[in-house]
Amino acid sequence: MALATRLAFPLFLLLAAAELAAATRSPSAFVQNAIYSNRITIFSKTYCPYSMRAKRIFRDLKEDPYVVELDLREDGRDIQSVLLDLVGRHTVPQVFVNGQHIGGSDDTVNALSNGQLEKLLGKNQSQ
Repeated sequence: MALATRLAFPLFLLLAAAELAAATRSPSAFVQNAIYSNRITIFSKTYCPYSMRAKRIFRDLKEDPYVVELDLREDGRDIQSVLLDLVGRHTVPQVFVNGQHIGGSDDTVNALSNGQLEKLLGKNQSQ
């Protein structure tokens, strides 16, 4: 194998890895990964009472959601823009269960009261 070929292959791998890392750092890739890699994902802000209510619902259900606190991230605004494109809302919280968008705080309360949330979580209401 020629020296140039032997040197080019590791360089190719290094460039491919750098490209992949950059793609996973994009806000869009982050949002998709958060939604589809976690059973429950909540895009939230630490000070928002509606976000607190949505997180409390899952805590009361003994669930441990993956919470993205947008106000604590440098890319929080970019993530919120991705959510606007994805679900048509810029507000928090935005709740996803098993990849399905539930909605905001009121939507999560409604899903709890009508049994949809437990169904998505695979729980009986009597549990």
